[in-house]
Amino acid sequence: MKHVDLNVDLAEGCENDEMLLRLVSSTNIACGLHAGDYNEMRKAIKWAKENGIRVGAHPGFPDRENFGRTNMQLTDEELVACLLYQLGAIKALCESENIPLSYVKPHGALYNQAAKDPALAHLIAHTIKQFDPTLALMGLSGSLMLNVAQAEGLNIISEVFADRHYLADGSLVPRSRDDALVENDEEAIHQVLQMILSGTVSSVDGVDVAIKADSICIHGDGIHAIEFAKKIRVALAEKQVNIRA
Repeated sequence: MKHVDLNVDLAEGCENDEMLLRLVSSTNIACGLHAGDYNEMRKAIKWAKENGIRVGAHPGFPDRENFGRTNMQLTDEELVACLLYQLGAIKALCESENIPLSYVKPHGALYNQAAKDPALAHLIAHTIKQFDPTLALMGLSGSLMLNVAQAEGLNIISEVFADRHYLADGSLVPRSRDDALVENDEEAIHQVLQMILSGTVSSVDGVDVAIKADSICIHGDGIHAIEFAKKIRVALAEKQVNIRA
């Protein structure tokens, strides 16, 4: 029987965090720089522990104004310090609740930039390996960032998106474009099932792209996030796909 992980970003100031946690198997917890704070982080970790949910770090650029979705030109030293600061904070909070930190998923612009930038991908992989080599790296399926991390000896988690359109090269349609988001629930569910059952995704360019789906991201900041997550769970169950980390 096939299985897939469902993940959601939490501790980013959304009101439905606790309800969403009951519908997923992994949570990427913001580490206080692009969004959230120590109280939200600890609350999300406690909820994850209560619900048996796998915890990952979700570090981003220190840019609250743009929610970490704008590229920042930091020096290597600044970026390493920025990452270690966030990883150290969430790991300490996880240890205080006796729950393991399992993986790292960069946020927003950091995620997208590292998917294509070899130098940044190497820096992120090396920093994670230096901090804790047992941590996996979650990233865009088929991306350069995951290839680099795997070459560094890190375990990787190939992530796909239910609510984002794809380009022919397997990258996400930029949020600056009108067709970036999948607005229709039925289309999103069809895309999810295609990725899991067929190992492909239909791009906006009309090309089917091969894709590996270890984990599906559900964005918690959407208006209908909870209902959408429930629909995905039902659709997966109908196709006998188990949800687990």
